[in-house]
Amino acid sequence: MATFSYQAVDADGAATQGTLEADNPRHARLILRERGLFPTQIDAHADKQDAARKLSIGTAELCLLTRQFSALLASGLTIEQSLLAVSEQAEKANARALIGAVRAEVIAGFSLRAALDRFDRAFPPIYRALINAGEKSGQLPRVTDMLATYLEQQDSLRRKMMQAMIYPAIVSIVAVMVIVGLMTYVVPRVAEVFVQSHQTLPLLTRMLIATSEFLRSWGPWLALLIAAGIAAFVYALRDDALRLRWHRWLLSLPLIGRHLRTLDTARFASTLAILVSAGVPLLAALDAGRQVMNYLPLKDAVAGAADRVREGATLSSAMRQSRSFPPLLIHMLISGEATGDLSSMLTRCAALQQTEVENRSLTLTTLLEPLLLLFMGGSVLLIVLAVMQPIIALNTLVK
Repeated sequence: MATFSYQAVDADGAATQGTLEADNPRHARLILRERGLFPTQIDAHADKQDAARKLSIGTAELCLLTRQFSALLASGLTIEQSLLAVSEQAEKANARALIGAVRAEVIAGFSLRAALDRFDRAFPPIYRALINAGEKSGQLPRVTDMLATYLEQQDSLRRKMMQAMIYPAIVSIVAVMVIVGLMTYVVPRVAEVFVQSHQTLPLLTRMLIATSEFLRSWGPWLALLIAAGIAAFVYALRDDALRLRWHRWLLSLPLIGRHLRTLDTARFASTLAILVSAGVPLLAALDAGRQVMNYLPLKDAVAGAADRVREGATLSSAMRQSRSFPPLLIHMLISGEATGDLSSMLTRCAALQQTEVENRSLTLTTLLEPLLLLFMGGSVLLIVLAVMQPIIALNTLVK
């Protein structure tokens, strides 16, 4: 079925407009007449809607739009009025087109959840699940406020992780550029002087010259080979079995593994907390929480826990049997089940795990920065020593 926009008048002569789903314009006119409306204009709206379904917006933009939508709903506006205000307020064309398309679906008679389902590229599963829970419970303003807070927390964590890695990344790039520049530009010119002197060069100098010649001759091919290897590895990770082994290896690493496990646990706990507090059934909440996780072993552990919960086990015992999550999460689940306040305990657990992630990220980057500087300084020192050794030896012979 296609989407059509229409203009019509009712039996009293009052003008109205909107959108509807129909097979063709004739079908659209028939639907309008059944509603007691007399169409004056019908236009195919499918191309615009289909284009909007391909749109996506950034996390920061989605956070802002959701916060604005929540505030408008809380002020007493209807969903359609709130969507109109948000679309007019949006600065980016993609966001305006997307929200306008969602509003068109709502005007056509779809629920907000059904409208969002038609634009699944822009709205993740947890977003649509929470909107559905808010509509069913009649607490859409409260749920959208919780959703906006959740999105802001996730975006804040992502930004902090990126900021923590900016300096090490810059140092690494500069180190590689300096070393490559020395090896491909400086060393060959110094080597010409040494070759013309016909003296026996030290081992370190000979190794440096050989490395420089290799990089000048085969450097571009080596870079291309490395890029091709990375691309092939990324493509191979599309295979679930290989990706599962890769994720298991990452999670087994001494320091990085715990960091990655804590990061996924924080994401899972915060998702589960907001879904449970919004009244989403536990099994549906577990499925949505599993979808926001990145690592297959942990996702499989959640799926196994969901199966045990479906069979009648408590969430804490089901999660404990997986032996894949930090003890903090298990104890918080036990406490939440005992007190009947599971969402609150999950929220606290997510906050604690997020704090641990931030502290661990700071520790890792603090350790990484001097290591990178030492690597850069050590590499330059080796090059300088390799260049200076024959010069010192030549001065000694002259004396």
